[in-house]
Amino acid sequence: MNPRDMQHPAPPEQRAWHAETAESTIERFGTDATRGLDTAEAARRRAVYGRNEIIETERRRIITMLIEQFKDFMILVLLAAAIVSGLVGDLEDALVIVTIVVLNGTIGFFQDFRAEHAMAELKRLAAFHASVVRDGHPLTIAAAEVVPGDIVLLEAGGAVPADLRVIEAPQLRVSEATLTGEAAPVDKHPQPLTGDATLPIADRTNMVYKGTVVTYGRARGVAVATGMNTELGKIAALLESAPALQTPLQQRLSRFGKQLAIAILAICALIFVFGVSSGEPPILMLLTALSLAVAAIPEALPAVVTMMLALGARSMAQRAALVRRLPAVETLGSVSFICTDKTGTLTLNAMRVVEVCPAGTQRLQTANMGVDDITGQLLRAVSLCNDATYDASGKLAGDPTEVALWEVAADAGIDRSALDRSMPRCTEMPFDSVRKRMTTVHRAEDSFIAYTKGAPETVIERCTSVVGQDGTPFDTTTLTSMAGAMAADGLRVLAVAMRRWPQKPPADTDELECDLTLLGFIGMLDPPRPEAAGAVALCRQAGITVVMITGDHPITALAIARSVGIASDEAQVMTGYTLGKLSDEALLEATQRIRVYARVDPSQKIRIVKAMQSTGHYVAMTGDGVNDAPALAAANIGVAMGKVGTDVAREAASVVLLDDNFATIVAAVREGRRVYDNVRKFIRYVLTGNLAELCAIALAPLFGLPIPLLPIQILWINLLTDGLPGLALAAEPAEPTIMQRPPRPPDDSLFAHGLWQYIVRIGIAIAAVTMGTQWFAMGLDDAHWRTMTFTVLALSQMGHVLAIRSGQTSIFTQGLLSNRPLAAAVALTVVLQLAAIYVPVLNNILDTAPLSAPELGFCILVSALIFVLVETEKWIIRRRLASVSATASFPNQ
Repeated sequence: MNPRDMQHPAPPEQRAWHAETAESTIERFGTDATRGLDTAEAARRRAVYGRNEIIETERRRIITMLIEQFKDFMILVLLAAAIVSGLVGDLEDALVIVTIVVLNGTIGFFQDFRAEHAMAELKRLAAFHASVVRDGHPLTIAAAEVVPGDIVLLEAGGAVPADLRVIEAPQLRVSEATLTGEAAPVDKHPQPLTGDATLPIADRTNMVYKGTVVTYGRARGVAVATGMNTELGKIAALLESAPALQTPLQQRLSRFGKQLAIAILAICALIFVFGVSSGEPPILMLLTALSLAVAAIPEALPAVVTMMLALGARSMAQRAALVRRLPAVETLGSVSFICTDKTGTLTLNAMRVVEVCPAGTQRLQTANMGVDDITGQLLRAVSLCNDATYDASGKLAGDPTEVALWEVAADAGIDRSALDRSMPRCTEMPFDSVRKRMTTVHRAEDSFIAYTKGAPETVIERCTSVVGQDGTPFDTTTLTSMAGAMAADGLRVLAVAMRRWPQKPPADTDELECDLTLLGFIGMLDPPRPEAAGAVALCRQAGITVVMITGDHPITALAIARSVGIASDEAQVMTGYTLGKLSDEALLEATQRIRVYARVDPSQKIRIVKAMQSTGHYVAMTGDGVNDAPALAAANIGVAMGKVGTDVAREAASVVLLDDNFATIVAAVREGRRVYDNVRKFIRYVLTGNLAELCAIALAPLFGLPIPLLPIQILWINLLTDGLPGLALAAEPAEPTIMQRPPRPPDDSLFAHGLWQYIVRIGIAIAAVTMGTQWFAMGLDDAHWRTMTFTVLALSQMGHVLAIRSGQTSIFTQGLLSNRPLAAAVALTVVLQLAAIYVPVLNNILDTAPLSAPELGFCILVSALIFVLVETEKWIIRRRLASVSATASFPNQ
């Protein structure tokens, strides 16, 4: 049987295993902590519960993915246009359209093909081998063979093969970054915990989970869940169920394609009926109507839009944002909520000591700290009671906390190497999660000194005095309050103490770690990136709400959120535990005011995203771990971290940040808005020109004029004016006010804000000057008047494309060369049009005739009227906006 066809049953019981004792868990699974399962029982359970694998859904076949690229309505319209072009003899136009369709289909196919790898990456994350106890003997088996009830052995450096309830855990530390998003290893122990199934994964310190990694120590545990029943498997199921969302641009182009097809069919029908009723041959009118339909379809639109997105993606890559799916470029411009992780995105992902509090009296910022005798003792203590070391490359390595302590001491001028020579370590009591302390003993000249560091509540209780305060009563309450005040500011606080011994102290921890003298407190923080606050402020200015979603402690999360401007008080913070008790309706209301979500699990991230989306918002979600992948896929746009992110997160995301920097997201949003603006400019330009061509050809007979252009001339103008100049609009710089506008509403029409009225108005104006030229030049021979009409239509569109670079700013303010590609494209188009007039070979192909200097001058002058018209409209808009601004500034005048 195909494993994906088999439903994995649940384990014998779905329980809050962290609340069970190790003994009761072993008993419930019918196993033995020493002997494990016997081989026959393991085989039986594997037959019942299946293999310990992440099951992939049936992948789409390549031919299916390829066919799906050609189901879009606009693509079908273009294919119909290609067939019509071939029937009326325009083989060149048909070939261009088919080429464009194939190009777009190929790009879409490769995007879909890459997306299929997300589940495969998730499956590969699992451990390949596992050490278990079977029949009383340790045995190495494939990780897929682990079954519920197996006794699993773990060692440092190994991956956890299944979800385990810890039985033994001497000094065990596990990196759970793939599940919780937090890089710091977690201390594990076998003692039962209080709390139900809603207790966050990060707080289940007697459980280890499939896909996480043991960084220190060893352990023995009983498998309580395998395969798709593990936390990793649940994430895989969430990732599978995330629906594929259409981007705003895809939605708008789909609507546009349908509207365009309806308009074309209506025009074709009207022209055909009018012609036949006027006595024209039906076959001739059918070909004429179809030819006009082909001319009206902007066949370059999909290719130009794709190219604009590609150029936007290249620009974003230069700013450290790698786009995996082209439509994501434009989607960023519609984002109204950014849900961001804390560690490494808003912060530097590097623990640093930011405060010291010598003798527990005065908090000193390390940036301007002086080193007196008491401060010096405190820093020497954290330098010696420290396991950080230099690696082979000479780089400081070790636990991030240890490295931070070493660095602050070194910055104060304390030489660890010299200290090791003068005060060598002779014994130590390693940190463990029960004591929450670490002690090292060092030989001094005539005595021994023990240094202890750890959680303030566990160190203060073992102190009897404070350094430099001899004879002063020991005030536990004041010292505890001082440490609490530092923690309330989001700092991770360590208490440091010492004791001098006349001879080598005993190895018993209770005796060694008592009657201590408190040296002070150390406050550490993963500091915010310097540019984060400015980026958050820019988001606020652009109407974008920034929300922090993190697995970290709420106090720490709020401290960072305050420092960068995301939140201001505790009322804007919600924990995953509280969120888990909210109904969907209550969560919907909460998303309007909550700005920090702390201690959340993967399914809760998706709930948050969906709640925001249900109110019409477009959501960008950042993440780096496996736990983030489902939310990345569910969001309108997923943004993965490139430096520390997992392959699963990157495959599920649309954009990958190469520098893991929140400011890069904001720059990408700005780029997305610019790309969408330029897409609208292209549509404004190309549809205005196509409408002008359509009106000039369709209306000329109504005014008693012959058809002004020949089919080959129509094809020339379409290829000439819609190609390079339109594509060059992709290089148009962002307008200065682009990040002062609110996000576009998701249902905003592609033709909103007066675009379709503009297209009709200016399209008719271009048709009018074209037909006016035809009427004026009718006294000349056919080749001359058609050439003049042909030239005015082409040059009018060149003036138009220069004028529409901005909706308000004059081209003279922008500068003609501020978009050099467009200036070059316009110049090349003008040269090619002159070649069509004056090169004999092209005269024969296009049926044109050389114009005299006055005739050419007349064409240039008439064509410039469109440029003047558009610039005048912009001048009126600027005057109106200035008047509104002045009224708002001085309302009483």
